[in-house]
Amino acid sequence: MRTFNDKTIRIIGPFILFLVGTLFFRMNWYLELSSNSIVRSDIIALAAGYTCWNVARWITIRLQKRYPGLANTRYRLIWMGALLPVLVNFAWTIRQVGHMVLNNTPQLSHTLSNYTYAIGIQIFYHCVYFVIYEGSYVLRAWQYTYEQNEHLKKNKLKHQLDTLKAQINPHFLFNSLNSLSMLIHDNPKQAEAFVDEISSVYRYLLRANDQALTTLSQELQFIKSYFQLLKTRYGASIDLLVDVADRFLECRIPPLTLQLLVENAVKHNVMLPDRPLVVEISIRGQSLVVQNNLQRKNTPVLSNQVGLSNISTKYRLLGQPDISIREDNGRFTVVLPLLSAQPETNVLS
Repeated sequence: MRTFNDKTIRIIGPFILFLVGTLFFRMNWYLELSSNSIVRSDIIALAAGYTCWNVARWITIRLQKRYPGLANTRYRLIWMGALLPVLVNFAWTIRQVGHMVLNNTPQLSHTLSNYTYAIGIQIFYHCVYFVIYEGSYVLRAWQYTYEQNEHLKKNKLKHQLDTLKAQINPHFLFNSLNSLSMLIHDNPKQAEAFVDEISSVYRYLLRANDQALTTLSQELQFIKSYFQLLKTRYGASIDLLVDVADRFLECRIPPLTLQLLVENAVKHNVMLPDRPLVVEISIRGQSLVVQNNLQRKNTPVLSNQVGLSNISTKYRLLGQPDISIREDNGRFTVVLPLLSAQPETNVLS
């Protein structure tokens, strides 16, 4: 959130209030007091005005730091209301002390009417202080929140577009249909099962953008269907190992996370029957671990990092810790935070 540069208003603000006070509250001084008394009284009024302005400013800024944001506006206003009697009496006191020192006598007689009149003026001044600093803070906080929401909306739309790019891969669809074409001639029964897996996979793909999270159970069920399509094409060159205890199945992750990781592994690694690509999905603590053996292709694969950045963006939009990506000991490992069954997220719907 942008800071409020009040350097100019701290200089001219108290002086403007001094002029307003002179015009509406102290005009009789210029008719009743001597010129020396008027000068001393104006010095007292200006000094007290600058002092009270900065005290109110300091308190308001402290409250904004302790209770930040639009959601805490009510608490800041309650504290301002509670501190107002203290501040206005402090302002009245320093003016009285100033008049005792410079004019050798208090400016006001100790009557209830004079006291309440002076307190009323100070309440007006302090309301102006609070309106300036709290009002500008609320306006800046609202603008910041609006800009953040707009930024999140744009990120979400971009994320959905990237997700679609990663999901509906024409190359993958072409290969799947190609495999299906061969199966129809060679193994009609397997071709029928293959069609069921394709429909299951693409039904899940098309539904994924409608939800921010899915259960680990649903995601694992999907990735097994997706893997069957890969298995039909690559045979013994690829394998999937899943070791997830039942108690974790209701935890949640962003949809298509596993598909993007498997697709990334297939894209960058050599797969041969005697050197199969093995993707392992397991639990470590409260995190989901997806890893595969590294068998880099000799020819570098052009990558725009859409898959991994897509997953990272999803977690960031959910207000969750980022994923961990590591490459060591011939293994590529991604650690994904598991979300509780009813997570509190910041995603815009």
